[in-house]
Amino acid sequence: MLTFLVDTIEPRPGTSSNTALAATAVVGSLAAFLVAGYFLVAGVGQPRGTGAVSLFQDQLVVDGMSLFFVVIIGSVTSLVSLASFDYLEDQTYQAEYYGLVLLAATGMSLMASANSLATAFVSLELSSLPSYALVAYLKRNRGSVEAGLKYFLVGAVSSSVLAYGISLVYAASGRMGFDAVAEALSTLAADGEFFPGILGIGVVMVLLGFAFKTASVPFHFWAPEAYEGAPAPVSAFLSSASKAAGFVLAFRLFLTAFPEVGGLAGGDPAVDWVVAAQVLAVVTMTVGNFAAATQEKVKRMLAYSSIGHAGYVLIGLAALTQGTDHGLVLGASMMHLLVYGFMNTGAFLFVALAEHWGVGRTFQDFNGLSTQAPLACAAMTIFLFSLAGLPVGGGFLSKFYLLLATANAGTWLLAGALIVNSALSLF
Repeated sequence: MLTFLVDTIEPRPGTSSNTALAATAVVGSLAAFLVAGYFLVAGVGQPRGTGAVSLFQDQLVVDGMSLFFVVIIGSVTSLVSLASFDYLEDQTYQAEYYGLVLLAATGMSLMASANSLATAFVSLELSSLPSYALVAYLKRNRGSVEAGLKYFLVGAVSSSVLAYGISLVYAASGRMGFDAVAEALSTLAADGEFFPGILGIGVVMVLLGFAFKTASVPFHFWAPEAYEGAPAPVSAFLSSASKAAGFVLAFRLFLTAFPEVGGLAGGDPAVDWVVAAQVLAVVTMTVGNFAAATQEKVKRMLAYSSIGHAGYVLIGLAALTQGTDHGLVLGASMMHLLVYGFMNTGAFLFVALAEHWGVGRTFQDFNGLSTQAPLACAAMTIFLFSLAGLPVGGGFLSKFYLLLATANAGTWLLAGALIVNSALSLF
């Protein structure tokens, strides 16, 4: 609302308030980043501090995981808002743009704290609907409008799948809160009134619904079109903040509501969603890296690379087994999301800068750019080296911990897929 209020202020007749709008968005997102960072360092919501804080009758929860991801979302949003200042210089509807970015970021932050099936779905839609409009923001650009339409259609299908999956989980448990779902399913299983068929279909559909938000196979094909057609700052925003929000919600849901039915609390799994996550992780990282290696356009290459990285982060669910340190697996995935988020944001913002300079979209168009902008190209080199997992970047450490987590869990198929795909990403 503040962005629309600022938009009414015109320094001179006929001029826009782009500077004030960008400053409002940057300051607002930085405030969220600083507050979440302070609470995270102070131990709020963590076992060493106050413990998890529940809000609105356990609909939302503030803990270390939610604060960690709000830090990522807030920092990425501030960088994207800052980069959008020059990008939107000649565009109309600037207040609407920044308003949509902040609205989507709000939905993503709520996803990080969602603690019930209803809150999860509403917060996911709150982040998705503004994202569709952001992709189609360049309404005079046919590619942007087509990308926004495709993104919306795929999103509508995936939202339907997710909603139906949630309804089946509710039918099997009679509860909406994550903790209440886990307790109800455990009680039903002990009383012999458990319906694994209904629950199994529901869990798989929920997993597929989250695959859309994280650009994982099979709901991945919107990403190349959306990232290519959208304004470059929007591509950075969706590929980093949106992906982080999708994963934190998936982590919280499956580790809180479905640990016992997945066999993680002991006993045989009633619904082996861990195997489904393993298949999803291997297929996603393989499809993403193979497709990225064949692209000629920079943004499409980064889009498919982000799909491959989604497969790496899925190891946070796929490498969970009985008797393993779940904190190690989850921590490795969170570390990779942190590194990936900043490096991928930097790479897309470099593309935004190149577009502002009038550089084309293909790799050939970038030839000779290092002589004109050596510092920017050096930064882009660091971003790409880190995304590829070379020893000079943070991506090497995060992938190393992912490999350590898979080895500790004994999931050697995942470890092998991670090694092969990391090598493939170098090409």
